[in-house]
Amino acid sequence: MNSLKKFLITLIILLALAINLSATPIEDDEEDVIPTYGSLRGTSRFLAQQSRDLLKCNKNPRLCRVKGSAGPDCCNKKCVNVKTDKQNCGLCGKKCKHQEICCKGKCVNVMVDKRNCGGCNNKCKKGNSCVYGMCSYA
Repeated sequence: MNSLKKFLITLIILLALAINLSATPIEDDEEDVIPTYGSLRGTSRFLAQQSRDLLKCNKNPRLCRVKGSAGPDCCNKKCVNVKTDKQNCGLCGKKCKHQEICCKGKCVNVMVDKRNCGGCNNKCKKGNSCVYGMCSYA
């Protein structure tokens, strides 16, 4: 009976160790690391929801600054770049009109804007105008 108790205690310790190791974040050499967890299969909905919330930028804003992120800013639980995102231009939720794009956080019409003619930061020479996205079209 005594050896059975030792066996069960050893088994419980090994299982606890295995569970702990499978839930440990995988780290890279980079400064900002996104925690990557094993499968959530077999966990309760409560625990699964908590780990999913960790992967949303509104709960963990550092997610937007890691390499490969869509942008450094968090808008509506998504990583975006407010300097270039047409749906969040300059501020979260500020949408550009249909014919406009976002250049340096401002909505501009690249078809007529002399400072952004045809694309961001494409300036027309002094005295030229921007028509149809081209400098001095006529």
